[in-house]
Amino acid sequence: MIRKKGKSLCIFSAKGGVGKTTTTLNLAGIFEQLEKKVLIIDLDLASGGIATALNCPFEKTIYNFIDDYNNNRYEEFKDYVSKYDNYIDILPSPKDPRQAGKIASKYIEIVLDKAIYNYDIVLVDSNHDLNEQNLVMLDNVEQILFVLNNDPLDVKNMKSLLSIFHDLEITNYKILLNNSRDPFKKYFSLYDLRSILKSNIDYTLSSEFYLKNLDDYVMNGQIITLQPKIANVFAKDYAILMSIAADFTKDEKESMKDEEN
Repeated sequence: MIRKKGKSLCIFSAKGGVGKTTTTLNLAGIFEQLEKKVLIIDLDLASGGIATALNCPFEKTIYNFIDDYNNNRYEEFKDYVSKYDNYIDILPSPKDPRQAGKIASKYIEIVLDKAIYNYDIVLVDSNHDLNEQNLVMLDNVEQILFVLNNDPLDVKNMKSLLSIFHDLEITNYKILLNNSRDPFKKYFSLYDLRSILKSNIDYTLSSEFYLKNLDDYVMNGQIITLQPKIANVFAKDYAILMSIAADFTKDEKESMKDEEN
């Protein structure tokens, strides 16, 4: 039986508060527009907010999946995900933050493997820690999207993070400069950032994409890129998000894999 292997993307950063979760949700909306079946894995295990941001009720979490898998109770992956709409599902972080410490990193690869054979696109929202769970995920996803703010501390941390990736010869990443997170921070030019980081800035979301009423979308469980007129009102930034999705899926045919049932 021929099974289509999906593609996996981890949204990561060098510090918190840069807009990773919002970026993850916006990309999920873009992939829905492209009629892709999407799973969002919330790997911010102790304080994840995907389910809250989508106002999505759920019963089971990534902890339940791993606990059942470890104790031979696992049957089907779909038993552990929650439905947001016809295209987007989520695998929430644990309800009890104490369960985060009970999730062994060796099971993260298993979660990802199950996910990519059930979805076209798997998006992983993570925290910024280089803990064992995140390291395993970063080592196993197909692509990494670093989210960067124009902020001295963030730039400093990103430089250190990129140095680690360079030493480990990891090159499957791109960098998104998110000026929409705080439009008043304009410390460095693109030239400065490229010089400091010794890396290209692949995408830039403009300060015009800043939404004062972002909390309203969260309270209503809405994804910005799925809202009517957004593509026209924020045409430039919508196009950037669309280009990220297009670049990520351009080698989609290479993701086909034959597997005996």
